[in-house]
Amino acid sequence: MAGPLTIVVVEEDRDRAIAIVDGLRATSDCEVHIIGDFVGLSRKIAAFLPDIVLIDVDHPTRDVMEELTLASGPLDRPVAMFVSGAASGLARAAVEAGVSAYVVDGLQPERLRPVIDAAIARFQILRQIRNELSETRRALEERKIIDRAKGLLMKAKGIDEREAYALLRKAAMDQGRKVAEVAASLVTAAGLLQ
Repeated sequence: MAGPLTIVVVEEDRDRAIAIVDGLRATSDCEVHIIGDFVGLSRKIAAFLPDIVLIDVDHPTRDVMEELTLASGPLDRPVAMFVSGAASGLARAAVEAGVSAYVVDGLQPERLRPVIDAAIARFQILRQIRNELSETRRALEERKIIDRAKGLLMKAKGIDEREAYALLRKAAMDQGRKVAEVAASLVTAAGLLQ
């Protein structure tokens, strides 16, 4: 990420929040905002449009994890969670809630920069994977529609698959549309005629 980072720190203890802010400013060019409680966390985080969210919590509860799921915007930004000790199943729940980095033994100012870098890198990799998966799903759906449209043309005109695709492609070029769009229109129209 280019330029100064906008960081939201969720920390209930005021003195720890100040120490975190000092640690962040000592290691990176950033704009830091503190949120002191978990009530309405989603709305509060969204107001700052942060590049990353750092959450420091001693013993996260189920309610905290649910609020985190709503608040973290796992598809929007990386989230790093710092906890005091390992709790059974908590790491998995945190990752399912959208946490990019889960650090046991609390937040140490000297570890902030490497954790932030790792959380951002992991988030970017996961976002790329989600985008590729979405693109693959879209392409498969388009392929299914094109295959259905070819089948309709083959049946209606008594032509082979190659000729059916050539007709779809020509219609798409003539109309300035994608082959998948023309195919979808044909499938929809055929559905209406049945």
